[in-house]
Amino acid sequence: MASNATHIRPSFRRDFRIAIICALPLEYDAASLLVDEFWDKDGMQYGRTDGDSNTYRNGRIGAHNVVLMLLPSMGKVQSAASANSLRISYPGISLALLVGVCGGVPGVHEMVLGDVVVSDDLVQYDFGRQYPGEFVTKYQAQDHPRSQSKEIRSLLAYFRTDSGRIELQQDTAKHLNALQAAAVIKRHRLTYQYPGSTKDKLFPASYRHKHRWPSICELCCGQTEVFCCEAAGVSCAQLGCDEALLIQRSRLEISGTSKEPSCPNPELFIGRVASADKVMKSGEHRDKVAKQYDVIAFEMEGAGMWDEMPTLVVKGICDYADSHKSKSWQPFAAATAAAATKSILIRCIVADSIDVKEHTGKYYKRFKRTYLGRYEHRDDLIVKQS
Repeated sequence: MASNATHIRPSFRRDFRIAIICALPLEYDAASLLVDEFWDKDGMQYGRTDGDSNTYRNGRIGAHNVVLMLLPSMGKVQSAASANSLRISYPGISLALLVGVCGGVPGVHEMVLGDVVVSDDLVQYDFGRQYPGEFVTKYQAQDHPRSQSKEIRSLLAYFRTDSGRIELQQDTAKHLNALQAAAVIKRHRLTYQYPGSTKDKLFPASYRHKHRWPSICELCCGQTEVFCCEAAGVSCAQLGCDEALLIQRSRLEISGTSKEPSCPNPELFIGRVASADKVMKSGEHRDKVAKQYDVIAFEMEGAGMWDEMPTLVVKGICDYADSHKSKSWQPFAAATAAAATKSILIRCIVADSIDVKEHTGKYYKRFKRTYLGRYEHRDDLIVKQS
């Protein structure tokens, strides 16, 4: 049912509670398509703090005022610097959503491309000590500082229930359809469509992406297998990767007489995410890190933001973090992540404003908020909202 509520344009930067941060332009474009209303579309910008080089767009998703930001480049160093500037320019931010694409870890639960990962913890797996023959990450789950508030953990607990999970997945499918339609109407270069199940290929972790006979390549066909940069830039079809070895998934099976199944509804996976300043492109290394730290996905920006502000990583799976990965699934995965982000925000409750009078006779107003309380000192009388 459509809401008839009238939403008032915020007056100040401090009135924004939610930040949506993306590392790639296609991720940012996908997220922008699901903004219900932009507050600065007529050039009425909110500005930024002196020294802040970030570029912002301000708008509304549901009942939430949101600020959108595209990082200048990928990686945790850039995300940390940008998040720090964001926090200063927008002091009311109580939740940052890092939205985009990631590499998924196939595991006990069937995972397909386009599914969405939501973080409940994060490990920076390239931070540690290099010993002779062994790199040891400085990470212990019990000692890792949590940046999520109790409200965030409560929300994730709800999404772990069958009711919450099904509700979120149904809403995500609905918002995904709306995003794809909006991309066509607004003439975006990308339409974020489902590439097709036949292009969702999962090989065993040990099966490498390389030149094969009768191709002559000293690196790929020698006694000792060495990484081949040339092979990395060629598709599986061109290299002749053996599709007889593909791991079958029931969600991708063709039903009835259809030659191509419709897009499976994206599923939600909540768990620990691995973050580093490197792209994981090895199935065997992927599984080793995943087993060691119990992670379900790999990405590159979360570690920079995690301790700057309360953060949720919401990313669509665009590959399996192995040597067969390609970028062809990035637009669709970015769209599913954006759709899931909107579904999550719709479930976030905006607390009522409360006025409190202290013994000093001065008044304080608690802003409408999403997670963390915030008080503004006022010397004038505040009229209570009806």
